[in-house]
Amino acid sequence: MTNSGNNLWAVIMAGGGGTRLWPASRRNTPKQFLRLHGHSTLLEQTCERLEGLVSPERILIVTSSEHVAEAQRLLPKVSADNILGEPAARNTLPCVAWACAEIARRDPGSTQIVLPADHLIEPAEAFRDTLRAAVAFAECNAGALVTLGIRPTHPATGFGYLQTDKAIGDSLGQEVFPVERFVEKPDAAKAQEFLVGGKHYWNGGMFIWTTENLAKGLETHATETWNALDGASAQQVRLAYPSLESVSVDVGLMEKAGNIFMLPMGYMWSDIGSWSALEEVIPADDCGNHRSGSGPLIAKDAKGNITFSDKNHTIALLGVDNLVVVSTPDATLVCPKDKSQNVRAMVDLLKERAQDLL
Repeated sequence: MTNSGNNLWAVIMAGGGGTRLWPASRRNTPKQFLRLHGHSTLLEQTCERLEGLVSPERILIVTSSEHVAEAQRLLPKVSADNILGEPAARNTLPCVAWACAEIARRDPGSTQIVLPADHLIEPAEAFRDTLRAAVAFAECNAGALVTLGIRPTHPATGFGYLQTDKAIGDSLGQEVFPVERFVEKPDAAKAQEFLVGGKHYWNGGMFIWTTENLAKGLETHATETWNALDGASAQQVRLAYPSLESVSVDVGLMEKAGNIFMLPMGYMWSDIGSWSALEEVIPADDCGNHRSGSGPLIAKDAKGNITFSDKNHTIALLGVDNLVVVSTPDATLVCPKDKSQNVRAMVDLLKERAQDLL
C-alpha cells in the first residue's frame, strides 16, 4: 500500500558549494540559496515540489551550520528542529546517515525521499507521480533501495550513469528497473554509446527507501559512520562529524548494496552544473539570449548569451555571441559559453590570489 503521507519524510541535502556557478555562488550564498530561475531559490523550489506529498513538519533540511539561519528564513513552515546544521562538510553519506538517525528516532516505521536542494525539475506533478510510485515500490519490497534515473537527452560526460537491465515490472503504472552498476563519468565516445544503447540513465542523486531498509544498509556498509550517528546526542554529533569519512551515498552505500532499483524520469531535469546549463531551462528572449537573475538585459546584435545579475545591475551586450556574463556587486565573470564548465579552475585560482571572493 502506498504511504499515505502520515509517515513519509523528505530529506533535503542543502550542503553543497556549487563552485561552478561562481561568482554568484559563494561560501555565504551557495547555489541552493540563489534565485536562478523563477521567483524563489532552488531550495525553496525543492520544498515546493513536495507540496501535497510531504507535509512541512516532515521535511528535514541538512545544510552547513553557517547556513541554518538562512534556511530558516527561507522556509518558515519548516520547524527549526528540522534544520540540521553540519559542523563540517563530509559529502552526502554522513548527511543521509545523520538524517536517517534523526528520523529513526522520531518515526522508525517511516519512509524517506532524499533529494538534492539545487535541482530544477518540471513539471512538478509528473515528479510527484514518480515519487509516489517509488515510495510504493520501496514499501512493498523488503530491503529495496530505490533511486531515480534521468533519460539521457544527449551524450553527457559530466554525469555519472546508472546501468540497468530489463524492467522487472511497474509501480503505480511506472516501470521499475534493477540497477546493475553505477558508472563513473564517461568519455565522449562511451557517453554516445550509452545514449544509443538505451540501458543507461543519468544519476541524479535522488533516493527513496524505508527508514528501516536504509538503517540496515548503513549498518552493513557504512558501519563506522552509522555507529557514530545512530542515537547520538547533538553534542556527540558535533564532536564526531568532522572525523567521519567524506564519501558520497553512491560510493559509501549504493555501490556496495544489492537490491538497488530505479524509476526513470522522462521530463525536464537539470542539476545546473554550470552556467551553460541555464540555456536548457530558461527560454531564450527575442534576441536569442538567456537571462537569469532579476537584473535587466539589453542586447543588440548579440545572441546565444547567458547572463546573470541582480535587479540593480543592467547588463548590456553589443555584437557578442555565446558568452556567459555574470555580474555581482564585487566580481564579474565573462567567458565563452563552451568554457563555463571550467569555472571551477577560476575558483582554484582565487583560492591562491583572492580568498575574499570565494
